[in-house]
Amino acid sequence: MRRGIAATALVASFALAATACGGSDSDKSDGPVTITWWDTSNATNEAPTYQALAKQFEAANKGIKVKYVNVQFDQAQNKFDTAAGSKGAPDVLRSEVGWTPAFAKKGYFVPLDGTEALADQDKFQPNLIKQAQYEGKTYGVPFVTDTLALVYNKALFEKAGITEAPKTWDELKTAAAKIKDKTGVDGYWGSTQAYYAQSFLFGEGTDTVDADAKKITVNSPAAKKAYGTWLGLFDGKGLHKADTTADAYAHIQDAFINGKVAAIVQGPWEITNFYGGSAFKDKSNLGIATVPGGSAGKAGAPTGGHNLSVYAGSDKAHQDAALKFVKFMTSPESQATIALKNSTLPTRDDAYTEEVKADPGIAGYQGVLPAAQPRPALPEYGSLWGPLDTELAKVAAGKESLDKGLSNAELEISKLVPDFSK
Repeated sequence: MRRGIAATALVASFALAATACGGSDSDKSDGPVTITWWDTSNATNEAPTYQALAKQFEAANKGIKVKYVNVQFDQAQNKFDTAAGSKGAPDVLRSEVGWTPAFAKKGYFVPLDGTEALADQDKFQPNLIKQAQYEGKTYGVPFVTDTLALVYNKALFEKAGITEAPKTWDELKTAAAKIKDKTGVDGYWGSTQAYYAQSFLFGEGTDTVDADAKKITVNSPAAKKAYGTWLGLFDGKGLHKADTTADAYAHIQDAFINGKVAAIVQGPWEITNFYGGSAFKDKSNLGIATVPGGSAGKAGAPTGGHNLSVYAGSDKAHQDAALKFVKFMTSPESQATIALKNSTLPTRDDAYTEEVKADPGIAGYQGVLPAAQPRPALPEYGSLWGPLDTELAKVAAGKESLDKGLSNAELEISKLVPDFSK
């Protein structure tokens, strides 16, 4: 899941309709097979690397052409759902990990077990393979991974006499106050988005739902405690007040990269942008630590990222070509190239070369990955954050109480997973 980021599309909407033709884009039998790839990455920072790799693939596979289409991330899920339902989807989709089981459940993706695309399965991190599975079958090859971390400005921390990153939210509050006293800038600015608040739930040993028990837990005592901690980080010395505007993500990001706030919680998809800010011209000034833990003594954040999945509605020739393309794009060489160009995290251990790990951003996020928690294999899981995004913004703005907000969210979530108990 891309948290509030809308990549600028490289094509207009009419072009999407023209290229969303997977299996229907049949080529002459004596000509090359043309596969369509919908890439949902950031059009400015990431897409050029993927386009270059697609060209390399074409050069090495003369019988296959790749029709590249960059689709805005925040529109791609609905666009693919519509296209797949009408048998006109792209042959390959860069599928956010939360979408993968949902589309697999609908029969839109090809099971990849035993195929060329997943020949190197043992090279990928096991928890990432697990996130690409639904009912025992694997429907995507892990392409890039991510998690959240506490990113901080080392220079501002040092000026405040803080020598290591806070390990708990209470320690973060104390650090924020010191930073405000010593530097005049706020120590921490939190997000009201549900994805970013997820770490607070993990810190209390709970989640939005208990998928195994088929129970909604967002309004449980542990969850209320977690969200109480989250809410408390918008008020106090050195704690920036909640921003509930449509541009909140950009405001928080801009303040951090330009040294106007000392710490935020953010993902590795922003590494390149971190380095573009005035505070991190010296890359070594970027501190990266595990998201602070809660009273349950637990810390960590949700595992995110993207898989490459193959459309089940394409014909055999297109599927075979798509499988070959997916194998190429997820190879250790391609993943290392992507990491070096885009500062994103590889999904396979053999792609973490010494050159890749020389990027302090990548090395830092690699260090927090072990604390990341995989999402349950629940197709609806990614949709559960929708009701919380609405309610948490109201709570943070003081428009409703936390109890009311969680009750409202619980009601809406029950509609998404009607077979779950409260």
